[in-house]
Parts: sequence; C-alpha cells; structure tokens
Amino acid sequence: MAPLRAERHTAPVKLLVVIAVGLRPKDLAHAPVLQGLGKHGFAAPLDTVFPAVTCSVQATFLTGLRPSGHGAVGNGWYFRDLAQVMLWRQSNQLVHGEKLYQAAKQRFGSRTAKLFWWWNMYAPGVDWSITPRPEYHADGLKKPGLYSEPQDLQAQLQQELGPFPLFDFWGPRAGIASTRWITSCTLSVIRRHDPDLVLAYLPHLDYDHQRFGPDDPRSVQAVRDLDVECGRLIEVAREKSAHVVVLSEYGIEKVTQPVFLNRMLHEKGLLRVQETSHGQLLDCGASRAFAVADHQCAHVYVRDTSDV
Repeated sequence: MAPLRAERHTAPVKLLVVIAVGLRPKDLAHAPVLQGLGKHGFAAPLDTVFPAVTCSVQATFLTGLRPSGHGAVGNGWYFRDLAQVMLWRQSNQLVHGEKLYQAAKQRFGSRTAKLFWWWNMYAPGVDWSITPRPEYHADGLKKPGLYSEPQDLQAQLQQELGPFPLFDFWGPRAGIASTRWITSCTLSVIRRHDPDLVLAYLPHLDYDHQRFGPDDPRSVQAVRDLDVECGRLIEVAREKSAHVVVLSEYGIEKVTQPVFLNRMLHEKGLLRVQETSHGQLLDCGASRAFAVADHQCAHVYVRDTSDV
C-alpha cells in the first residue's frame, strides 16, 4: 500500500480565530455582534481544561492535547534545575505536540498570522507574529516593547498605530486600550498580508471581571466594548469570505474564600524565605515545599519525596 501523502490545497480556506478571554455564555446577552455571529453559525458552551489559565488553555487550543500532554501545566512552573519559578515564558518550544499552524502549513500551505496569542516566539509555521516583550534597560528602567517576526513588523505597526500600550495590556491599568490596539493591529496585518489563518487575542475583559466582579455594571460595559472590537474584525473577515471562530479560555466567577497555601507551609517550617530590605522573598531552592499559586489552582513542589 502506498503511503498517504498530504496534498497542498490550491486555495486554503481562510479562518479567523479570536480569543475573547473571560467571555462567558451569559455575557452574550450584552454582546449583540457576537450573539449575531452565533445565530448565523452556532454557539455552544466550551468545556475548558484544568487548570483553566491562559497558557494552559491556549496550548490546548493549538495542539488538541491536555496539559499533561503538551506540558504547559500553568502560566508558569518551577524549573528545578534553575531553582526558579518562571511565569509567562513565550518560547513555542515549551509546548509539546504538533501545533495548528504547523499542520496547516504542511497540509495546505496556509500562511498564518499569530497576533498576541501566547507561545508566540520562534513558532514554526507562523509567517507573521507579534507579542509583548518589555525592554529592560541596564539602569533598571522598564519600557513597553514588542517582539515580532519579521523583525520590522512591530516597528511598522507602531509607526502606523502609535506605541503599543503595554501597561494597558496587563496589570492594574489593563483595559480597552490594549484590545483596541490589537484589533487595529490585526486589521492592518490582514490588509497588508492577507493571511489564511489569523489568530488574534483580545485581553481586557477578564481584567475587569477580576477587578470589579464578573456581573458588575463596569464589567458588563467591558463586554459591550469587547463586542464592538469583535465587530470590526468580523466585518473584515466576512469581506474576505473567512470563517470566524470566537473562543474564551475560561470564565471568572465570584469566590469568597482564598486559601493561603504558602503562609501555611511557612508556618509549618517547610517553606523558607529571604529577609530583605523590602520584605520576605520566597527562597524556592532552600524550601522543602512551596506552592506556585495560579488563579484556579496551585502546584505544590516538594523537594524530597519523603516529605510528600
């Protein structure tokens, strides 16, 4: 029997995949554009993976594997050989398994733009990519920055759209400004390069859901603002006869009882800290046990198996 061979498709089907992070089914009541998209095609609840955090879920979207298969078990984890916890790493090589864009390139010759999705750096099969990459100066100064492939893509986009608002992308000031910039960035890449597969990440909604609570009027307004930006993308996708998929990595619900695992481990003498001029710092390498807390769950790392 002759081996199967992947044939290149002469005209790849165009696909736009938008992550509207934090969007819940009940939020569609405040999002007429997204509600209309669902009625035009279909809408369905999406069971997420555990842990339901950005890096794990996006790796599953890209590979179809669970975190136990692709290895991205959280937004970060403890690297035992370095004795360091490292969060928000960006190298595509940290995720095991064949990625969506690799398969699309190999089987159909598809050209991919990966815009602010995570695991973005050095991704084989991606033709245009852009991701946050702050600049850390020798004097300790931190400035907004971007990393892109090709190298000049980020400069072209910032010249066209203005500087990327990094401090509106994450942290206490996170808000609609970052989502608007990424939407405009996505539209510019589509206009300039006409990719077959476009992956776009719209970040701001889940920050308001965390800050105010998911059903607060300010969070409802954040849903409406998100809907407007999705509308801009969907309109252009339809002009390109592209299919549109809108996903959410997870939903945020109210909680009432935090559990301070590292305080407990410290009190039991299992966790060690460094005393510094600005307070206590976790000393991972010297601790018998400590937790990496990550929204929904915590991974507890134990140095000696006899302590388990």
